Order: sequence, then structure tokens, then C-alpha cells
Amino acid sequence: MKSKILSLAAVAALVAGGAAAGTLDDVKAAGKLKCGVSQGLPGFSTPDDNGRWTGLDVDYCRALAAAVLGDGEAVDFVSLSAKDRFTALSSGEIDVLSRNTTWTITRDTDLGITFTGVSYYDGQGMMVPKNLEITSALELDGATICTNTGTTTELNITDYFKQHGMTFELVALENSDEVIAAYGAGRCEVFTTDRSGVAAERLKLANPDDHMVLPETISKEPLGPSVRADDKQWELISRWVLNALIEAEEYGITSENIEDMKASANPSVQRILGVGDNDYGAPMGLDSQWATRAVAAVGNYGQIYDRNVGPDTPLKLDRGVNNLWNKGGFMYAPPIR
Repeated sequence: MKSKILSLAAVAALVAGGAAAGTLDDVKAAGKLKCGVSQGLPGFSTPDDNGRWTGLDVDYCRALAAAVLGDGEAVDFVSLSAKDRFTALSSGEIDVLSRNTTWTITRDTDLGITFTGVSYYDGQGMMVPKNLEITSALELDGATICTNTGTTTELNITDYFKQHGMTFELVALENSDEVIAAYGAGRCEVFTTDRSGVAAERLKLANPDDHMVLPETISKEPLGPSVRADDKQWELISRWVLNALIEAEEYGITSENIEDMKASANPSVQRILGVGDNDYGAPMGLDSQWATRAVAAVGNYGQIYDRNVGPDTPLKLDRGVNNLWNKGGFMYAPPIR
């Protein structure tokens, strides 16, 4: 019987042939990756005092650029509102959207885009001024609530209040800074978004310690990058760069020890780093060192987390469910093999 097993070269040809948009070729030709990010969310995507973008979502794009272009700095960051982010992706204004965006069925099926993984597991929370002396979201009947338009938070808050027989008035604005400014100015009693976003936006208030996050988490918000759905090759690259960052943490590969780890006898480490005959980049149109470059540029997932949003940052977010699967969390990457 004739073998049905395809060679890596044959698989690569099939993937490349099925790519309608040719994003990889476009990115290489431009010498830059166009990455859609937020309008400024500390810890996830925000420019520092020198105008350089930093954050967990930003580091993912730097890793992707390093894997594809060999340069983690070869990224043009495009600041997008929640309302405009999907149009920017589907129209080709950006190559990848890495903007604290929740993976839902309608976004995955109706918008011509596809999500390539979860980079941060989150849930919607609510913040109120401490002087209101409110300790639970169940005390918010009749409240005025501020949030961003074009987000899952609008539906979530509606569902939650309906479920508990409460009413509310929504103030939905497009610009993130406008939303937190409206809350800070007293236009609403409640600010709501993903809990990580609440922690980040709280830092923008004049007196952050005068505000508290209520204990309730009212939704599931798996946040992650997305790409256009018409380019299978680019989808695979986007997905496996994220997986490589998670796998690297699991096997102790860091940006500091990566060269030394190439001498590891662990077959899993050898596969991730493309040692010897381990070439898992070819089917995606990349070379064998794609994952090595990604990790070298920004570190593994744990390094990215700790640097941007972890306990030693202003956000002070514990790993929690974002810890590795073998440490009690949800972070579980399919194996590179």
C-alpha cells in the first residue's frame, strides 16, 4: 500500500498554497509586523515615557516579529479602539490583533477572523469608589455604569443585572481614557471591564487607593491574539509562537539561558529550540530557529507575565489561573513535536 504520510516539505507546500492572503510574504516584504493594540492599557499595551510600547500583548507581537523577521523590534504598533479593532484586522490595516480581546463564538465565526490561543484568562469585574461603602455587586441596583462600547462587557453587565432583577444605566464611550475619566469625574458610580483592565485603568485615577474592586467575577474572558481567517499559514504561525512561549516556560527555557539550553538532553527542549534535525518551522514557511528567536526576544510566558502584570508590577496580579497547567493554572500549550 502506498504511504499516505506527507513529508514536511509537502505539508509546507499545501499550507502555503492554501493561504489566500499571503500575510507572511507581506510582512517579510514590508520588513515590519503591523500589530493592533489598545489605546493604552497599563501592563498589556501602553507606550512608556519614551514612546516605546510595552505590555503583555506587546511582547507577544515582538515574539511574533522575532520568529518571522528575526527582529523583535520590527513592529509597527497601531492603537485601536474596541469599536475599530476588528475592522482594522479584517481590512488588512494590521497583520495581527493583540489587544486584550475576548475569544467568543460570534467573533470567531462572523467577523472573518480567527483566534489563535489564549494569552490571558480573565473575567469581568467592577470597581466603585470606597466612599460609597458598597461591598458587593448585588448592592448596585439602579447604578450608573461606565464601560467601553463595542465590547463583551456591555452584554455581560446586562445579563448580570437581568439575572439578579436589578436595573442600571449604561454610559458607553469609545475611547478607553474617556471611560475612566468619566468614572473619575463622577459620571457613573461603577467602572466595569475585564478584571485585569480594571486593575490597569485604576492606576490612571488621581487617587487609585480611593477605589476598590468588588469581589464578583461575572463572566469568562479568555483574551488572546487573532488574525484574518483566510490565511491558514499565518494562523499557524500566530498560534505556535504563543504556544512556544508557554512551552518554553514549562521546560525552563528563558531569554537568559536559551543558548545553554540548546545543549540539553531533553528531547522536548531540543524540539522547541530546533536542535539537530528538529525543524518544525518548515511547514509554516519558517526556519528551524523560529521559536528560539521568539523566546530570546521577550522571554518565556512566565517572564512576560512577571515583567508586565505580575506581583512586582503596579498591577500586582498573581498568576492564579494564568499559571502553567502543572502548577494549578490553565496555561497548557499543545506540544511541539
